[in-house]
Amino acid sequence: MFRDDFVWGVACSAYQAEGHDADDGAGTCMWDVYADEGKIYEHQNADVACDEIHRYPEDFRLMALLGIRAYRFSISWSRILPHGTGEINQKAITLYRDMLKELHRNGIKPYITLYHWELPQELSEKGGWVNPESPEWFGEYAKVAAENFSDLCEDFITLNEPQCSVSLGYLNGVHAPGLKMSYRETFLAAHHLMMGHGRAVQMLRKYAGRPVRIGYSPTCGVAYPASDRTEDIAAAKKIYFGFDQPMENWAWNVSWFSDPVVLGHYPEEGLKKFAGYLPRFTEEEMTLIHQPIDFIGQNIYNGYQIREGKDGKPEYVNRTPGNPHTDAGWPVTPECLYWGVKFLQERYPLPIYITENGMACHDTVSLDGKVHDPERIDFLDRYLSALQKAADEGADIRGYFLWSFLDNFEWNLGYSKRFGIVYNDFVTQKRTVKDSAFWYREVILTDGKKLSVNTKARQVLFLQPVFTHNIWGGEKLRTQFGYDIDGSDIGECWGIAAHPSGDATVKSGEYQGMHLSEVWEKNPELFGGHTGDRFPLLIKIIDAQADLSIQVHPDDVYAASHENGSLGKMECWYVLDCKEGASLVVGHNARTRQQLCEMIDQGRWKELIREIPVKKGDFVQIDPGTVHAIKGGIVLLETQQSSDITYRLYDYDRLQNGKPRQLHIQQSKDVITVPAPSAEDSVLHDDVTLEETHSVPEKITDSVKKLHECRYYSVYRMNVNGSIRFVQSAPFILMTVTEGDGLVDGHMVRKGDFFILPAGYGNVTMEGKMQLIASSVCRIESFEA
Repeated sequence: MFRDDFVWGVACSAYQAEGHDADDGAGTCMWDVYADEGKIYEHQNADVACDEIHRYPEDFRLMALLGIRAYRFSISWSRILPHGTGEINQKAITLYRDMLKELHRNGIKPYITLYHWELPQELSEKGGWVNPESPEWFGEYAKVAAENFSDLCEDFITLNEPQCSVSLGYLNGVHAPGLKMSYRETFLAAHHLMMGHGRAVQMLRKYAGRPVRIGYSPTCGVAYPASDRTEDIAAAKKIYFGFDQPMENWAWNVSWFSDPVVLGHYPEEGLKKFAGYLPRFTEEEMTLIHQPIDFIGQNIYNGYQIREGKDGKPEYVNRTPGNPHTDAGWPVTPECLYWGVKFLQERYPLPIYITENGMACHDTVSLDGKVHDPERIDFLDRYLSALQKAADEGADIRGYFLWSFLDNFEWNLGYSKRFGIVYNDFVTQKRTVKDSAFWYREVILTDGKKLSVNTKARQVLFLQPVFTHNIWGGEKLRTQFGYDIDGSDIGECWGIAAHPSGDATVKSGEYQGMHLSEVWEKNPELFGGHTGDRFPLLIKIIDAQADLSIQVHPDDVYAASHENGSLGKMECWYVLDCKEGASLVVGHNARTRQQLCEMIDQGRWKELIREIPVKKGDFVQIDPGTVHAIKGGIVLLETQQSSDITYRLYDYDRLQNGKPRQLHIQQSKDVITVPAPSAEDSVLHDDVTLEETHSVPEKITDSVKKLHECRYYSVYRMNVNGSIRFVQSAPFILMTVTEGDGLVDGHMVRKGDFFILPAGYGNVTMEGKMQLIASSVCRIESFEA
């Protein structure tokens, strides 16, 4: 879990939200000029933006209502110092002091960022950060901030994303000031930015009216390992802190912008690679950069997968086709928040704040007047769950600032991307709280306990079966059910199984690739908080092309003492297909145990066994101690205890690999029930015309009939013809589609699919035309919505 004093906040920048006022006294920012030149999407500008300079009192009140505890925002250099240096705009000082007071009145802790790209235009015209005087300009600005705001704010961040300032502003020219400089000039700009950071730290320490905490907020995509293999982790770490970028993107680098600040030197690999472009760095300059700071603020949005290649070198892993992206086109990779924090903490042993993380969505006001953004909720849940995982493993994570509170001006993209958890109508300035804001409030109120990492995702578990080849098996599991399995002796499909002899695999979702036994062991809450040492049931489809052996199963007591602690085996059959006139062996005709033993010893099998006629849709219960056999030509669904203990009594003298199969005569004699119960007590016939003389399924609803209930399981048949809805309130429900196809909460299912509805899943909607057999470890109390 997160720390008790974990900081839950939101973030924004001055230029993206404030807007302008003719009487505000602010100077011109380089972004004003960039917008005037028509370089913003659809020739938009930030003249109004979110009108924050006028609307902050109600916006801060809205933050409080939504449970926000901290607000990281930048103050505008060009607003405070209109010319970049010299004259101070007192209106700006008054504005920001009142904003800080308003935050305090609403119980929100302020975090001030000094520079979020709002460089005064006059300084930009002097060369901006390429000018060697720029660190002193920034120091002067930091001094003004310390003198005027430190009594109301004790947490300051010097620079936001210096990589973006260099790469987007000076190298590729897609951000203000829109320049494409030489590599040497961009390295100068980066060096001066970091010197400016160091000078700002000195000024804040010297002129703040009280001790303050100071941090630094760089960024970069995270290289994360393709697996938990030690080799892949090492490869990802090498790329994350290394210099594999092409020169046109050299500034997208972690260690070049963080090693000097935190460790006091540039990384050797970079010094070698960039030697031809670098200015001379003096010892005094490096000392200035390496001022002590209190925390690292890292902005993390996405990452990319790395593994060790066959040659032992790091290798980039292609993204999977159709991988999720945000509206900004950025990949959704929650792993980056886990691995980024882990890698950063190892290299830079300082407390970490995630100072930006969030996503742009296609948000709109719906017809109900609300803004529904489930994609953002899912994104935040996954990312914050990954962050908590890092915290649980010991990373010193102090806080998280969601980007952003309001939809705002997204730099060169204008108003085309919405990152906020509050929708802003940029024409009317009406705020509408999005669903994600209410969700985030609950996360804050529970200090993260609401996250799926703590509650576990309640997803449908779709399973990949395990198949067996048997002497009596056939081809119907392939030809009738469409399973991709070769052979003409496919006897069994273990669809829901967590047994050592067959362990199904989760096909998709949160637990993809895990065996059911592992999901059972590691996630008991998905199964109603079970206490058993093994998954209790096993669901299989059996295709008997030939007769199965005449056999019997022990009960739990006998199996525990004679079969190394195994479960006994109670089972039941639902006939899926059979020929006309088909029969099953259920029970025997011996009246006493002595007569039973004589019939067995003398091989009087026809006299011993009892056969009953069955047809498609019939149900048969097989208790431990019941002599039974599935006859050739029958396909059935078997629900049973999770046991593979079978005592073979007779196998028709057939050979397998030239040898007879093992028989278990003495064990069979020990466990067979004498006399056998009436066969009709074990059979339910799917024919209402027989109701007066035979047992029929119990009707639960128009669509659901109960087939059987015992101490180990309850079994139901569901016929979906259109749509049915119910609440999943059982510990878990095991489902097999036996006919047709349809949808289960939007997931396409068809004949032969197996899935589990976990505990706490809630509302279930099934649509289509299909039949399913459902089972659980107890009575399912309701199939009603």
